[in-house]
Amino acid sequence: MGHHHHHHHDHTTGNIKVAFFLNLGFTIIELIGGILTNSMAIISDALHDLGDSISLGLAWFLQKFSQKKKTQHFSFGFKRFSLLAALINSTVLVVGSIFILTEAIPRLMDPEQPHTLGMMGLAVLGILVNGAAVFRLRGGESMNQKVMTWHLLEDVLGWVAVFIVSVIMTFADLPILDPLASIGITLYILYNVIVNLIKTMRLFLEAVPENIDLEDIINKMNQLPDVQSTHHTHLWSLDGEHHAFSTHVVVPSSAGKEEVYAIKEQVKGIIDSIHLDHITIEIEYEDEYCAMHDEDEGGQHHG
Repeated sequence: MGHHHHHHHDHTTGNIKVAFFLNLGFTIIELIGGILTNSMAIISDALHDLGDSISLGLAWFLQKFSQKKKTQHFSFGFKRFSLLAALINSTVLVVGSIFILTEAIPRLMDPEQPHTLGMMGLAVLGILVNGAAVFRLRGGESMNQKVMTWHLLEDVLGWVAVFIVSVIMTFADLPILDPLASIGITLYILYNVIVNLIKTMRLFLEAVPENIDLEDIINKMNQLPDVQSTHHTHLWSLDGEHHAFSTHVVVPSSAGKEEVYAIKEQVKGIIDSIHLDHITIEIEYEDEYCAMHDEDEGGQHHG
């Protein structure tokens, strides 16, 4: 089982690695091609691809890195580093998108005719290269791989748009279509990046993971027989996939070992549907809890 799991991880890392080299090589061709064909649409798509190359590179590195075992300094392991990758990548794409908009918007006033046959050739190459990378990554298990597959699928669609624009411009004198396509692609990238950036920041700030109702969990715990109250209940995520949960449960002073064990199992049952890697359930007896609170109110802070 362990061997199979390890092999699966190697396969994922290998897929991301192939997609990274495909993408990076193509991005370089594309940037040069965009400058030679004088096409803003191609340059903006090249930026999109550069962003994807950075994310693929980081994803590949972090897919390997996040599998490292926890250390003395990183007791949760290295899963959270993938958030750092998402943050760096988003920042690069936001800066790049703003730069492209400052270049493309003035071109609307004075559009220049790009070299349409060159654009068409690059678009076909773009569809093939990104299509191959999507094919290589599709069906991935990890969140990293799924996100990358979507990214590359968007690239394929971007190239289809560039292809259509270049075909129209070959037969019609409409050079304004090039900066328009560029602005369209860039705004689309920017929208998606900002959505992802908000999600990443939520995780960084240790917000309760989306789609989980913490209030509901607390109510269910408080309704359990033998549970007097709960406090210090926290639920947060390491990387969007792996979550952690901790709570303090106050039980009657008379509760024995069996009751305590049963309460812990019932609490685990309530949070069973959530993918939790770390669960901490601290049991406090009612008389100790009250004494502790009395002490706190008396001005002596209990450690």
